[in-house]
Amino acid sequence: MRRRFLAVRVHFDAFRLKPIQYVQAIAWRLRGLRLRSRNRFAELMGQSPHAYALWIARREPAARMGFFPPPQAELPEVVSVIDCSQGGEDLLDTLQSLGGNAGRVIVVGGQRGGAFERVEHPRELAELIDPEGAWLCIVRAGDRLAAGALRIYAHAAWQSPERSLFYADDDLIGPRGERHLPHFKPEWNPELFAHHDFITHASLQKVSRDALRRSQPRDWVERLVRDAVSSGDLPAHVPMVLHHRKNRPDPILPGYQKTSIMEEAPSVTAIVPTRNQHSLLRNCIEGLRRTDYPNLEILIVDNGSDEEESVGYLRALEQQGIRVLRSPGPFNYSALNNAAVREIRSDYLCFLNNDVEMLDSTWLEPLVVHAMQSDIGAVGGRLLYPDRTVQHAGVFIGVGGGAGHAHRFQRIEDQGYFDRANLPQRVSAVTGACLVVAREKFLAVGGFDETDFPVAFNDVDLCLKLNSRGWQSFYEPGATLIHHESKSRGNDRAKANRKRFEGELAALKRKWATDCERDPYHHPNLSPFCEQFVIAV
Repeated sequence: MRRRFLAVRVHFDAFRLKPIQYVQAIAWRLRGLRLRSRNRFAELMGQSPHAYALWIARREPAARMGFFPPPQAELPEVVSVIDCSQGGEDLLDTLQSLGGNAGRVIVVGGQRGGAFERVEHPRELAELIDPEGAWLCIVRAGDRLAAGALRIYAHAAWQSPERSLFYADDDLIGPRGERHLPHFKPEWNPELFAHHDFITHASLQKVSRDALRRSQPRDWVERLVRDAVSSGDLPAHVPMVLHHRKNRPDPILPGYQKTSIMEEAPSVTAIVPTRNQHSLLRNCIEGLRRTDYPNLEILIVDNGSDEEESVGYLRALEQQGIRVLRSPGPFNYSALNNAAVREIRSDYLCFLNNDVEMLDSTWLEPLVVHAMQSDIGAVGGRLLYPDRTVQHAGVFIGVGGGAGHAHRFQRIEDQGYFDRANLPQRVSAVTGACLVVAREKFLAVGGFDETDFPVAFNDVDLCLKLNSRGWQSFYEPGATLIHHESKSRGNDRAKANRKRFEGELAALKRKWATDCERDPYHHPNLSPFCEQFVIAV
């Protein structure tokens, strides 16, 4: 009955939020357009304030299946450590959540007394643990652990003995114990962690005596985590809500400053395919000319422009020293760009749509800085619609069975899902509308696929090929541009283009199993039917 009541509340919230879109979703369902209807319902229902309560009632028990160890497993001992360095008045709440099967419990700081071991300074912990180190689950006083959390953590450590740091999902608890605002976290993402600490006080860590002896009372738990990460430990994600917290760190937006790359900037060629659309192309080229980058070449690939104004503009650009490669014939984005790459010798390639507009002169440099890293492949910026809502903030596979742009239509001033649209991070793919990659890496994976992906998903395919070689895709919001989305080639939903698009989507599923695989930088508990990060209900 509770699940049914919550489902009705969520549907009511969805209707109240956007009544026209809700009615449209019902109409699509009645017409048999089930996927389109489900996508719309996922977005509307996932934004309900009661969505998480419905998820807890419906899906949390099933989500816990498979995380408990077999009876014969010899699990490592986990020591519960309660951090009272920022106050211990809520210590009792944490102790009660541990239950009677918590094993060893040590309290750091706070007032003396009670039946548990207590130490005043985190350095004193070193003398209470095994000389070879110990598995510590350090939680802040007032936070609570989910039932079975310690055993689930121990199972994770038993399954992956090479790892020494595990982190889990968490949510917040209100004054009456109500749970809200869950954080369903991605797999390990070091650049994201640099701006948002989603591990401290929500993790299990193998800690040595030496590390504890170096501890200071101020931020000692955070320092243990950061020291472990900086030493090369790769944290492992346990995708379950194991921590119920009173509060947690907020993301810290990056402050962008001029870097030293400008002194010895590698060569970059901006490749801009175009066909007519003179005004769009002019905006793009003028933005490139204003770009503050000392070693930038422009190559325009003309796919048979025949409008007088466009032809004249291209001739004028050639007279001014900008290269124009003429490649008439049916539009094939992959073939046009591959042909351009064969004509240049720059260190880095910057693929740009002709309908991209630059907002400032410094957009290119942060993209190149990341593309220069040995383990990074394709790098993309943040693209906005002309109304300043998000068009692209990284690409996630599995959305709608293929791939989708993260945070699409989010207002730029909104925080969204833990500020993810505003933070640099690793992603599965980035859009080819603004993509920077080292030329040698592009050639190593064979460039764009001209056969299976002539128009759509060629950028996703390229990124996944690069990822498979150890060159991860990267999203950098420090480069923000306006994208007048695909105006020169038309809309993939137009009837004439639908069959071609469906064939490319089928190829993506066949090659990369995007209808089966879940994106490691998304989460199984976030809806795969919505480009917004909303709870799957």
